[in-house]
Amino acid sequence: MERSERSDRPERQDRQQRSERRRFVSRPKFCQFCADKNLKIDYKNIELMGRYINETGKIRPPRRQTGTCAKHQREVATAIKNARHIALIPPFEGDFWAEY
Repeated sequence: MERSERSDRPERQDRQQRSERRRFVSRPKFCQFCADKNLKIDYKNIELMGRYINETGKIRPPRRQTGTCAKHQREVATAIKNARHIALIPPFEGDFWAEY
């Protein structure tokens, strides 16, 4: 490669400045159950349980998608399993989730 071809590439500082501008800053996630002490985890509350189930019917992972702490995620998972056991929530994807 000749030197003239290298001069066409952007300088290192220009590339660093562009990467700093494109950086994504995420909001801090917080557990809504810790923030609101009046909010109770109940297997009969289908609307609340629907937030913690993805489109395919699986329970969402804790902090990455929902923001709940480990303690409340375990309680939510147990409540979802109880609701599935007595058929309040279907075990798989269907038209049921289009309402929520």
